[in-house]
Amino acid sequence: LKSNNLDVKIPKSELEAEEKEVEEERPRESDSNILDVSSGYPRDKHISIQRYLADLEKLADLREDQKKPCPLCPEEKFKACYSHKLHRHLQNLHWKVSVEFEGYRMCICHLSCRPVKPNLVADQTLAKMGAHYHCIICSATIVRRTDMIGHINRHVNKGETESRFITVRAPKSSYEVVKESATDVQVLPNHSTPQKTDSYFNPKMKLNRQLIFCALAVLAGERKPIECLDAFGATGIMGLQWAKHLRSSVKVTINDCNENSVTMIKENCHLNKMKVKLNIKEEDSDETVGDGEENSDTIEVTKMDANVIMHLRSFDFIHLDPFGTSVNYLDSAFRNVRNLGIVSLTSTDISSLYAKAQHVALRHYGCNIVRTEYYKELAARTVIAAVTRAAARCNKGIEVLLAVALEHFVLVVVRVLRGPTPADDSAKKVRYLIHCQWCEERVFQKEGNMVEENPYQQLPCDCHGNMPGKTAVLLGPLWSGALFNTGFLRRMLLEAVQYGLDEAQPLLKTLVCEAECTTLKHFSIHSPGDENKQEECGVYIKTSNMSAESYLVHGKRKSEEVLRGTAKRQRAEHSAEHPPFYYNIHRHSIKGMNMPKLNKFLNYLSEAGYRVSRTHFDPMGVRTNAPLVQFKTVLMKYSTPTYVGAQAEGPVHLPGEIHVGEEVPAAAEIKVEEPELEDDKSGVAAAVFTQSYPTGCAAD
Repeated sequence: LKSNNLDVKIPKSELEAEEKEVEEERPRESDSNILDVSSGYPRDKHISIQRYLADLEKLADLREDQKKPCPLCPEEKFKACYSHKLHRHLQNLHWKVSVEFEGYRMCICHLSCRPVKPNLVADQTLAKMGAHYHCIICSATIVRRTDMIGHINRHVNKGETESRFITVRAPKSSYEVVKESATDVQVLPNHSTPQKTDSYFNPKMKLNRQLIFCALAVLAGERKPIECLDAFGATGIMGLQWAKHLRSSVKVTINDCNENSVTMIKENCHLNKMKVKLNIKEEDSDETVGDGEENSDTIEVTKMDANVIMHLRSFDFIHLDPFGTSVNYLDSAFRNVRNLGIVSLTSTDISSLYAKAQHVALRHYGCNIVRTEYYKELAARTVIAAVTRAAARCNKGIEVLLAVALEHFVLVVVRVLRGPTPADDSAKKVRYLIHCQWCEERVFQKEGNMVEENPYQQLPCDCHGNMPGKTAVLLGPLWSGALFNTGFLRRMLLEAVQYGLDEAQPLLKTLVCEAECTTLKHFSIHSPGDENKQEECGVYIKTSNMSAESYLVHGKRKSEEVLRGTAKRQRAEHSAEHPPFYYNIHRHSIKGMNMPKLNKFLNYLSEAGYRVSRTHFDPMGVRTNAPLVQFKTVLMKYSTPTYVGAQAEGPVHLPGEIHVGEEVPAAAEIKVEEPELEDDKSGVAAAVFTQSYPTGCAAD
């Protein structure tokens, strides 16, 4: 061998040993490179990270007539052997003890990958080369399998799921095409349970999307064209439905901060034959649609943070649907939203809103809540209170158009009213709620600056005086105003019928009845007084037939005189608002008695002179302005005993001394007016008619 014109003699045995080592390393490097190209990995991927066991066996180059070493073990630990024995070794000692992540297996590795202290002797060095795992995200080496699982979970919790090895998007052949409301979208196979870096598409939120579409369609009928924003596009399904059905009435902007989601939104726009107007600096200019080419089939796609785009631009309609709570985006949403515009937000952090994680609700919403029978309405009022405070900080008031709380989400739709006066009026409706933990009676705290010594005396019940200790708690601050706008809901129902949204129609009918506090049998799309009602700020206002003020406002700015007149008329109709909260008929059932059917019970309460309706919050809930005492009185009156001898005897007749407005006496003091049961000493006739439980111990 010659180097630098010098002849250097190297023993032949050393040259043969070096050539042998090079030949052994070449097949491993070539196989690794081939696997990297096929699986989308760069060339620095460690060989212990594979998708399939067959890929791991390819590294060993199994042949029946030759002995091969294990690719993940040194020769000192595992000597070369034939294919059948090596296959068992790879399957049992490497593959079965691997850690799985996103379809890849991080197999256990016995090679000398971990650094060893240099002052160790050769035998000690071999002993220190123990088994370890290579992290697919940060390429760290970790010894124990449980530590490796915890290490991966910490990456996932931080949102660090994009590996420096996994940089290629999934092939288009792996996409699924889902059709909803005549709109096609491409979704990933794991769209229902994605990682944080993937686009999320939830089929269970179809009802939510239909309600938001109806609200936007109503706003588009007031003024056009309107600029609307879907701040968290994901797959772009919601914005595509807006543009496809409302056409020239809306100018749709779909935003997302994830690059993969933005790419998928553009592909879904082309799939639905929509033109894309890009607002992304790094994109090529050939895909951008100019202002002159913009038409009704054009959707603007942006890639930026939701707070940034809402600070930079003004919109008439904004929808927020982040992962979890929406409170981090409320200040930006109300900063530039136009007057009489609409802001809708979907909150999916139901664990905190439904009082399962009360400390999280206190941290996010600044609200103290407990688990009650009306916890869903409590969640809706908690979100509206946060929305009210955010709007008031921007000198804007709100008018609640819709509040829905179902199993998976809480949807709130509000109209924005500019000015300090609407802001003050809205802020005054945020109050504390006094809740009795024993009988679950509730009442909003009275307005005023005077602090009462015992605010729990405002409750209609006597639990605070009859029971020892503290029986009531202070919840809130909560929204104390109306949750629905009847006129807006009726127009939403008409839009749902027009566009054939079958899932939204039954819910909207229930919401209209709940807003008017009437039963479904009295429901009609056009109320009898519609000919004398005009619309202003989204509210139907009673006027005379030939009044000078009978005109339809299409969302433009009005003078201060018209706004003051509108506020006066709204205050005059304030008495017609639906009563807050509801009672669960099962929660207040009478032990030993059969309750009447729910629809019959609604008729009984209505005949007693109370406003009554069902509620979408609870299928067995009753919204009424009757106090809890009278609610229990009517329920007791029309309940029948469960034992056979008195099933056909009709309703139970209460003693004559019980009148409306008085408490029902204890069950032991009530005597059933049936002479054949007076001599019954078996204890059946002395059944307990009422039984109350503290919060958290509901009656079965």
